[in-house]
Amino acid sequence: MTTPSDEIEELERRLQSVAAENAQLRGELAIARDRQGASAEILRTIAASPSDARPVFAAIASSSKRLLGGFSATVLQFIGDELHLVAFTPTSPEADEGLRAAFPRKIADFPTFALVRDGETIQFPDSEAADVPELNRELARLRGFRSVLFMPLMNRGAPVGMISVTRAEPGAFAPDLVQLLQTFADQAVIAIENARLFNETKETLERQTATADILKVMAASPSDVQPVFEAIAINANRLIGGFSTAVLRYIDGAAHLAAFTPTDPAGDRVLQASFPVPFAQFPPYQLVANGVAAQLPDTELEPAARDIARARGYRSMLFTPLMSEGEAIGIIIATRRATGSFAEHHVRLLQTFADQAVIAIKNVSLFNAIGEALERQTATADILKVIAASPSDVTPVFQAISDSAKALIGGHSSTVTRVIDGMLHLAAFTTDNEAGNADLLSSFPAPLSASGIHSRVARSGEYAFRSDMQNEPGLTEAMKELARTRGYRSILVVPMLRDGIAIGTIAVTRREPGQFPEKAVNLLKTFADQAVIAVENTRLFNEVQDRTSELAKSLDDLRAAQDRLIQTEKLASLGQLTAGIAHEIKNPLNFVNNFASLSAELTEELNDVLAPVSLAEDVRADVEELTGLLKDNLAKIVQHGRRADSIVKNMLLHSREGGGEHGLSDINALVEESLNLAYHGARAEKPGFNVTLERELDPAAGQAEVFPQEITRVLLNLISNGFHAVAKRRADSAADYAPAVLAATRDRGDSVEIRIRDNGTGIPGEVKEKMFNPFFTTKPAGEGTGLGLSMSHDIVVKQHGGTIDVATEPGVFTEFTILLPRKSRFPDGNGG
Repeated sequence: MTTPSDEIEELERRLQSVAAENAQLRGELAIARDRQGASAEILRTIAASPSDARPVFAAIASSSKRLLGGFSATVLQFIGDELHLVAFTPTSPEADEGLRAAFPRKIADFPTFALVRDGETIQFPDSEAADVPELNRELARLRGFRSVLFMPLMNRGAPVGMISVTRAEPGAFAPDLVQLLQTFADQAVIAIENARLFNETKETLERQTATADILKVMAASPSDVQPVFEAIAINANRLIGGFSTAVLRYIDGAAHLAAFTPTDPAGDRVLQASFPVPFAQFPPYQLVANGVAAQLPDTELEPAARDIARARGYRSMLFTPLMSEGEAIGIIIATRRATGSFAEHHVRLLQTFADQAVIAIKNVSLFNAIGEALERQTATADILKVIAASPSDVTPVFQAISDSAKALIGGHSSTVTRVIDGMLHLAAFTTDNEAGNADLLSSFPAPLSASGIHSRVARSGEYAFRSDMQNEPGLTEAMKELARTRGYRSILVVPMLRDGIAIGTIAVTRREPGQFPEKAVNLLKTFADQAVIAVENTRLFNEVQDRTSELAKSLDDLRAAQDRLIQTEKLASLGQLTAGIAHEIKNPLNFVNNFASLSAELTEELNDVLAPVSLAEDVRADVEELTGLLKDNLAKIVQHGRRADSIVKNMLLHSREGGGEHGLSDINALVEESLNLAYHGARAEKPGFNVTLERELDPAAGQAEVFPQEITRVLLNLISNGFHAVAKRRADSAADYAPAVLAATRDRGDSVEIRIRDNGTGIPGEVKEKMFNPFFTTKPAGEGTGLGLSMSHDIVVKQHGGTIDVATEPGVFTEFTILLPRKSRFPDGNGG
């Protein structure tokens, strides 16, 4: 039977058991919380340090030591073929220093790696046990521990490091502690991988940024590779973490320094003074000639690099060639202060920069080649424009060629010469040195037999050059002096060839000595071909112009002859027509005129018959009035009949065939005869008429081939018009007016000029426009037919191929000017 005291004791035992369990649970809970806190702390460290795993390693080492109750903890990382100490918990200064001194070390020399490389956890419960490797035993004694736990860091099945935790006392680690360390190992791997990915991403971004920056420099400097080289040197040095980086180009068998990152002034001067250097004295040339990058981990081991490395302050070097179509055209050299090999991604990065340098070189080469080609095409087009704009004169073309040759070849001066009658003449020149122009001009024309380079090229038809006008053999002192005066040291001369024969030369000079590049020779030959084209075009153009002028003159003569023939035919046809009209009109007109005159006389007789007859006064007045009106009407009929008769006669004159024989006639004699005939005719018609006759007859007027009767008709018409004008002005002017008519002649070479001038009433503008129209007249009824000037115009212009012009000022003067060709191509036949 259970007593109350027994029950109380049982209850107390249970309470104690529960309390013990609670205490154990609280301890386990505290440990779990501590472990969770440590894991959380490590994760926070991972998040806070994405690019560097070392803070994570330090946190893992600290937490491992604390949570595993360890004496010390270390974290090791495998980098390449070495084992590196990345974190540890300190014990004593001496032990810590010994630990640091043991790393880095080759993985092959660390026996524990062979134990954990398959991912297994290894323990040494007692480091003094016989099966413990000697290295581990010595390290345990140095650091002061007796047991150790090794936890590998595995990433995708491969070891990347390990964590070790030691204790001062011997004994195995509990499974939960091993599991905890496994958790820390996993976190360390995460940190390593995060840092790797972050840094790779960062490096990739930096490379892409650097590549983009270099591409921007390429785009901004398409014609100059220097800014690209400088950008490559700066970016490569920064991304590789180098001490200095240099870009070199291979030119004419030597390495030339193109760009570099400066270090200190003294070291920079040593570097610059080392270049250019021939390939034979530049070991890196052969080192990377196969196109593969090479390294020098320690410059102290290479005598050829030791001195400059010491002067500049670096210890390791990376060489990357610039390869173009299988050939090295340059090299990039990166250096570091520390010894050792460059990482593979740094080698790839420098290769990328080398490829960009090659692209930049090619781009600049292509850009400059395109630019040069465009400049040449532009110059060629400009010269062709000058050729087109100056078809008859080759001088502007030569000057354009001279200017373009000097500009495109980068010359100091240029000249163009032509071969004329066995002599070489200066056709154009362009220069920067005016002082030597007088000497240049005085040296031309030069005989083809002269010893100068221009004459030699013109004789041989082959281009020639002088690379040094002061030191080449065969130069006369005069040649040297001319070169010194004009300021050049080298000269290139090409011939202008037509059918294999030189018709001139083109020359370009430069201030500096040296050979001319092949492209300069070809360009000058192109200009020479254009010059020949220009010369030939000018010759052909002038020949065509001369022939065209001859044909145009022949056409004009033909048209004039055609006009004269048409005029002659027209006059002949009109003459036949008017002859019939004249016969038909003449008789009725004579009857009208005769019977009108007879009727007027009969009217007088009627008045005489009625005079004695007794008629009433009013009847007689009516009869006298009627007979008076009848008489006046008959007088008007007579007047207009006579005018009609005059019109018929002038029409016959205007349209009759021929004007007598044509031949050479003395022009002064025709003018003098016409002036006298017109004056005496005017005096016979109006005895009171008076006018001053002036003569200005040029003795050189000579003879001209004309129809003398026709020209006389023209002159009589113009002089009579002048007499009419001065008579009209005299009737309207004051007594001091002195009428005058001038007849003048003048020699005009192939033509002769005749002028008839009067100081009469002049001709209004509206009349001047119509005055050569047939039947247009301003004279009173009965005084003009309107055919005189029309007939004169046809005789001068159409029949003789000359011109007739009038100058006038109303109230002041009128002047007719006739220009007759001395030789006219009249059709054969009289009056033709």
